[in-house]
Amino acid sequence: MSPIRTIVVDDEPLARERLTIWLARESGFVVVGECSQGEEAVEVLRRERPGLVFLDVQMPGLTGVQVLEALGADAPPAVVFVTAHEHFAVDAFEVQAVDYLLKPVSRERFKTALERVAKRLAAPGPEAPPPPGGPAAPGPPERLSVKHNGRIVFVPVADIDWVGSADNYVELHVGAQTFLMRETMTAITQRLPADRFVRISRTAIVQVGRVRHLEPLFHGEYSVEMISGAKLTLSRSHRDQLPRLGVRA
Repeated sequence: MSPIRTIVVDDEPLARERLTIWLARESGFVVVGECSQGEEAVEVLRRERPGLVFLDVQMPGLTGVQVLEALGADAPPAVVFVTAHEHFAVDAFEVQAVDYLLKPVSRERFKTALERVAKRLAAPGPEAPPPPGGPAAPGPPERLSVKHNGRIVFVPVADIDWVGSADNYVELHVGAQTFLMRETMTAITQRLPADRFVRISRTAIVQVGRVRHLEPLFHGEYSVEMISGAKLTLSRSHRDQLPRLGVRA
């Protein structure tokens, strides 16, 4: 069996060097690249097409999660996140990573991750797309996992009224509650069911069934009132989304 081609992505030179040295001692793995920041990682991963990437969660520029978002279908079949903060482990679960390693990484924990990678890649057809007529790709998630008050809370997608932008996070508005999720607006748009959620501006996404009414404003904008009472604005640049809200533009 050919060695698993691996790339190590970490902005800390010592952490990157440690993983690279350990991998060099493993007969079943071969390092084909190293990267120190997100944008570089996207380019190298697309070029090398490795079977495995050790991916730092927090880096200058793109985060580890954003690297995978940028790669889309080109992401490696096996991803192991590396992080200095245990609460970022939920990111690993959200993108179905094989494992996550908490810095400083121990050799024993590292070898456990390699065993999990080997099992993942040995599973039938992990790298090949489903054959014609085979099972369809998984649809949008029924719930989202978020960190809230020291716990991981699962928020049903059907209960979300609207989503707002908050710097490097998004706010999930569910009735009177608000949950902060480490995600970009572009990424969350792709994860939500397109037939039920509409992006009405750069900073807001609404669930169509939770919109109470719309009111025309000046310059092509609309005031959007939600059933919860929240008032948002559909921007002029998103007027093309009006038909999805049941309005003829």
